[in-house]
Amino acid sequence: MSIGDFAPIRPARLHWQDRTPVATDYDDPYFSRQDGRAESHYVFLDGNRLPERFAALTDGDLFVIGETGFGTGLNMLLAADLFLARAPAGARLDLFSVEKHPLGGDDLARALAAWPAPDGESRWAALCDALRDQYPPASPGCHRLWLADNVSLTLMLGEAEPLWRLCPARVDAWFLDGFAPARNADMWQPALFRALAAHSRPGATLATFTAAGAVRRGLQEAGFRVRRIDGFGHKRHMVVGERSEAGDPPWRPATLRRGTALVAGAGLAGATSARALAERGWQVTVLDPAGIARGASGNRAGVVYSTPSPHLTAQNRFYQLSYGHALRWLRRYRFPGHGQGALNGVVQHYVDDKQSAKIRAAADSGAWPDTLLVAGEHSAELRGGGYLNPPAWCAALLDHPAITVERRTLGGLRPGTPAVAVLDDGSERTADAIVIATAGAARDLEVSGRELGDLPLKRIRGQVSYCRATAASAAWERARCHGGYLTPALDGLHCVGATFDLHDGDPAPRDDDDRANLAQLRQYLPDRWAELGGDAIQVVERRVGFRCQSTDFLPLTGPLPDPDGDGSTALPGLWLNIAHGSRGLTGTPLCAEILADRISDAPPPADGPLLEALDPGRFLRRKKKKLKVET
Repeated sequence: MSIGDFAPIRPARLHWQDRTPVATDYDDPYFSRQDGRAESHYVFLDGNRLPERFAALTDGDLFVIGETGFGTGLNMLLAADLFLARAPAGARLDLFSVEKHPLGGDDLARALAAWPAPDGESRWAALCDALRDQYPPASPGCHRLWLADNVSLTLMLGEAEPLWRLCPARVDAWFLDGFAPARNADMWQPALFRALAAHSRPGATLATFTAAGAVRRGLQEAGFRVRRIDGFGHKRHMVVGERSEAGDPPWRPATLRRGTALVAGAGLAGATSARALAERGWQVTVLDPAGIARGASGNRAGVVYSTPSPHLTAQNRFYQLSYGHALRWLRRYRFPGHGQGALNGVVQHYVDDKQSAKIRAAADSGAWPDTLLVAGEHSAELRGGGYLNPPAWCAALLDHPAITVERRTLGGLRPGTPAVAVLDDGSERTADAIVIATAGAARDLEVSGRELGDLPLKRIRGQVSYCRATAASAAWERARCHGGYLTPALDGLHCVGATFDLHDGDPAPRDDDDRANLAQLRQYLPDRWAELGGDAIQVVERRVGFRCQSTDFLPLTGPLPDPDGDGSTALPGLWLNIAHGSRGLTGTPLCAEILADRISDAPPPADGPLLEALDPGRFLRRKKKKLKVET
């Protein structure tokens, strides 16, 4: 996995508090079967004093747990269950766990079935259901799951040391799990211990089942203060510890940032951003003069798909990880519903030998398991993808009690704490965070009287043709991509698209573009073209939209950089989520979670190199680096 280097977060140091785990009632019905839950509870939950620490949390507190071996997920589920039982509803638990050899979905389901909940207890069953339903395919990188409204799990698949070294989380309690050191020496290594120490918050604790001398010495050399205590059952000892130095403050939880947010734009980027913020406790107002999904997000049908590649560059990793993330969002919100589309797979027809070789190599690389991608001789299937109605998806996301949509025009912005939005009538609104999700129109915004015209964006005109279904085409069930794309009928119309014109700003639809769309369909899918009517295909509507793409083909997701700076400083209170190109359905959910977590001072579900690749300040940093090389 080529994910590059990431500067570690500054190590946190804390004061050692000499306490033993609190006693747990192991006659509890959860532990009535000898299924491993009692030992996990004793070692990891009690070893980190989680019962009392969770009970002491208040609304707005954030607690982060890190783990070195996910396995069946038992430790994480027990922590989530305890948190929901002891912590206030306004607190949040973020779980981060790494696994090099993840179980398959069927094996995980069998493991979860071995841990039934007591009669009448629904919380444990709901957590297991959430894990099973959202469990990701075995593709490398970070995968965010939501086990409950205030409990997230970021499952990091790959080698423990580089993933923890590049992880943005700062951890309050560590679960050091996995096979014994004698069987898994690669995990129990000094480099990993240093990474854990570097990602520890003041007061962070740890617990592990092993008391091996090499482990104790390695943790001590990394900066943890450790000691042996009684082990569980027949095991004589286990180890607990803290990251501390003399004079460090005692542990206290981090505080989530919450407040008021304005989101400019009610398309896919704005709707996902608003929903992610609302679910983190923000009060959100969405501003769009045209209403919900009236710009490039307003097509009757869109395809949830990605571009598989065997090369794990930042760009390709974003395409890969955002695809799985989008599918989890759609499952979580039970979308699409009846008449709104279907997630029954997308067929990618190869347009040439180069594309065929690339996709087939991706399927063989291990980065795209067969639960996501199956590559055949003439076409490939992106499993789980599909087609849906983007305006309906945006409307569903914005249907939240903490979100208000107003048909107002944003005229200008002033950074600050709070930031200020100037509306078209000259009135002003203040907000703790303002998100610009207006695609290419972001360049026309004024920030303190200065336009954002320097943003590295391209506007690409695209026209889509809506064709009347025939008796034959009405039976089509799956979306198909080729040089363009073709969707099954929604409300009796197929979506055939789309043109791609970089230097064309004409918003008026053209007959020539309809003919180009149909000619492309005939070239790559002649049988479908014929079933749709051949030369007698009826184009009953058409629509022009303008995609917004960055010059490096990745979105701009993060704080708005100071245009007079070097990319390391940002304008306070102002954020960007733009440039999703033709993959808005796929890329916006992951970007929205990253953005909302960064605004909320919570760890986002991505590694450092990927966050850097999406950060809007990257272009200024590249410019500075280039100037330095030239001089």
